Amino acid sequence: MDNLMYYDQCREVPESAKKKITGGRINGMTDINPMWRIKKLTEMFGPCGIGWYYESCREWMETHGDEVAAFVKINLYIKVGGEWSRPIQGTGGSRFVEMQRNGPYVSDECYKMATTDAISVACKQLGMGADVYWEKDESKYAGKNQDGGAQGKASPPEDPELESLRGRMESECRRTGISLKTLRSVYGNIGGIGDMTKLQLKDALGKMKNTPDRAVPG
Repeated sequence: MDNLMYYDQCREVPESAKKKITGGRINGMTDINPMWRIKKLTEMFGPCGIGWYYESCREWMETHGDEVAAFVKINLYIKVGGEWSRPIQGTGGSRFVEMQRNGPYVSDECYKMATTDAISVACKQLGMGADVYWEKDESKYAGKNQDGGAQGKASPPEDPELESLRGRMESECRRTGISLKTLRSVYGNIGGIGDMTKLQLKDALGKMKNTPDRAVPG
């Protein structure tokens, strides 16, 4: 089997399923309609529950200041050649309590939205929507420009606060000796510090603040 078979089947997102985000800290980035992912999974593997399904592994809340976020960890399974895959993990989050100008806003759909986010994270590992996430990847759907990269607008720069939090987190991990395995036990299946949300980073930094330096062998 071609290792890129499924990747190439789901990497391109039709224009009808894309929406440009305007405003906020992710202004200029592209949002993908979550139903497109469901349709694509069904096209490639069959109906939900027969050719693919997911199970919720963990649901939890995290608080930072006056705001609260909900997180969901799932395992996605696909059936290939009559056999079920190993779990494809994804962790997603959404605001439960968000402080706004007129006071706190409470969402009664936070877990549903966090689950949708978790499915998108799991699907990304199959290559779903890859041409949106990685515009420089060469594919049969994108022409090359003169410097060899795929055509398309470069992604907007990262949130400066998020970049700063990641840098502080890396420094604290080196100082304390806390490993990625330990972080995963608290915040779910993250690939690295770069996968942690701003809320998770702030929470972890607060907890690590009073952690002593790791012992250095003499």
